[in-house]
Amino acid sequence: MGFLQHFHQNSSPLSKAWIMKQSWRNLLFAHWPVPVESLRPFVPNPLLIDTFDRYAWIGIVVFVMDGIYLRGLSRLPLFAKFPEINVRTYVHYNGKPGVYFLSLDAPHWVTYTVAKKWYRLPYYYSQIDSLKDHNGYHYSSLRKDKTSAFSVKFNGKFIASPEVYFAEQGTIDHWLTERYFLYSVDANGHIYCSEIDHHRWTLQKAEAEIYYNTLTTPFNIQLPEMKPFLHYSKGVDSIISNIKRVGKFAAE
Repeated sequence: MGFLQHFHQNSSPLSKAWIMKQSWRNLLFAHWPVPVESLRPFVPNPLLIDTFDRYAWIGIVVFVMDGIYLRGLSRLPLFAKFPEINVRTYVHYNGKPGVYFLSLDAPHWVTYTVAKKWYRLPYYYSQIDSLKDHNGYHYSSLRKDKTSAFSVKFNGKFIASPEVYFAEQGTIDHWLTERYFLYSVDANGHIYCSEIDHHRWTLQKAEAEIYYNTLTTPFNIQLPEMKPFLHYSKGVDSIISNIKRVGKFAAE
């Protein structure tokens, strides 16, 4: 059964309400624990910062957007594939755990413009160079305003490893990756939510070398001097609902 056929037959309301399909490929998840108070100035108060082992978590996710398809035009990609790098943390609102993006870097100006206005996401236009060779995947990014840069290599040898698994509930692997809501805000203090659905992530332990990383510098967040918690996934196809306003926060 194909992906879209699976969700058309699913009883979830999203199987009927989705408006967009996205394909995410060859993802590296890198995570660091940080104090909750370091994130609080950047996450609106009605969104509760999620914690695991008493820490909030910063995630940097590197991947290729392999296709964006609008409903009704699902055979034709809206944009050609391109690399993307996200900085995110984890929140919940009205009992629904989700993702809150601090920044998203992409080299595709149409995606940057449309997603920033439509989904109220903090996209930045960046030059991102990506390469796959016998040593694995290489990504280097530089934001147009020169405020943030990132460079990483993650080794391709582990990709052939048979140790592919689904994260079990209650584990940090599950807590970091299995999130099916995204939240965003606008300049007027409105909180928005979009629902995301996809098959469970197939995960593998990853090896990576981060050469430089200033993606959290604009937030004055110092990542701990430790090896990040790493995962690799070959990717998933997802369906996404329209963004909806769900609340308002009191902007200072």
